[in-house]
Amino acid sequence: MPDRPDTRAPDTRVPDTRVPDTRAVDHVLATTRAVRRRLDLTRPVDESLLLECIELAEQAPTGGGIQSRRWIVVRDPRTRAALAGIYRDAGGQALIDHVESVRAGGGTPDPVAASAAHLARHLEEVPVLVVVCIHGTHDGSGRPGLFDSVLQAAWSFCLAARARGLGTAWTTLHLQRREEAAQLLRIPNGVTQVVLLPVAHTIGDEFRPARRRPVRDIVYFDRWGYLNEHPSDGTPSLAVGPGVVVERDIEAPAARVWELVTDVNLPARFSEELQEARWLDEPGPGARIEGRNRHPNIGEWTTISHVTAWEPERLFGWAVSDPHEPGARWHFELERLSGRRTRLRFVVHLGPGPSGLTAAVEAMPDREAAIVSARRREHAANMARVVDGIRELAESPPA
Repeated sequence: MPDRPDTRAPDTRVPDTRVPDTRAVDHVLATTRAVRRRLDLTRPVDESLLLECIELAEQAPTGGGIQSRRWIVVRDPRTRAALAGIYRDAGGQALIDHVESVRAGGGTPDPVAASAAHLARHLEEVPVLVVVCIHGTHDGSGRPGLFDSVLQAAWSFCLAARARGLGTAWTTLHLQRREEAAQLLRIPNGVTQVVLLPVAHTIGDEFRPARRRPVRDIVYFDRWGYLNEHPSDGTPSLAVGPGVVVERDIEAPAARVWELVTDVNLPARFSEELQEARWLDEPGPGARIEGRNRHPNIGEWTTISHVTAWEPERLFGWAVSDPHEPGARWHFELERLSGRRTRLRFVVHLGPGPSGLTAAVEAMPDREAAIVSARRREHAANMARVVDGIRELAESPPA
């Protein structure tokens, strides 16, 4: 008897492709740290674990679908010792000497530097050193391709290792002596070393998420530097708490940059809107600032702002008009970088209180998106002028 035709309607349901338990995945993502001090130097690592991690890592995307990544698993004690010597010659010994010098002077070294020095001192004792490589050499053109096909795989290896109780530390210091490492490991010409990963079981498993900036401080929407404080459907509006950030790295110490950002009249030299500003009180928490502004479509107006944040050489913030319901909130943030450099962030969030912007939106509610977008552009341009002016002054030699 012939088969009856299948008259059932096709299944058009969208399959659920979510991971069954995202909590486990999220935990690994949030707690995969650079482990240096807590690597167990006495416990061997089973080869099967390493191969599992590499097999998973090889599922990462690769350019053109060509599997060009190669993994060198270094376990031989003499080879590990030789590679560790290259690592120290490349800069590891300088780290060790720096930390010892700080301690000898009665100081406390930077925790990251101290941790890196510990790894450099004990690198040959780590049971496994994995050198991740890829066929090809970078041509310096800036075009993507080579590293794009290996970095994600190397990090996937670190995640897979974390899920199996292994610790890793991402380090590229040995690349300062890459030719010596290539000779030691017999890496042929035309193959690029990308990263060295010390691998060992961890001492304990109590790893926590690291402290990071709030995600809304570093996520920009539609344009570089455009912030939203609240969820948005993508349409610019006052309800999302629109903001702007401009940041620059400055070749000057934080003390010099702080001196400039707390000169409240200095931005008037660079901004096309702020005409002048002055302290009404002794600078510090709660102090008032008077500002006079001008806009070609609005005219002139004066504001009184109140200092809401004052952490010398780190944070200076103020609220315009009512400190409890400000028309806008501004702040300069200073972050110390290595080599007496400073990262300066200049941030504004518009609202939530009344301002000229809210008045314009209330008068033309159908044009809110265009009004908010235009005001953002104006602020971004003026803020960039101010920050660039501060950078130029900070980096200039003393008069």
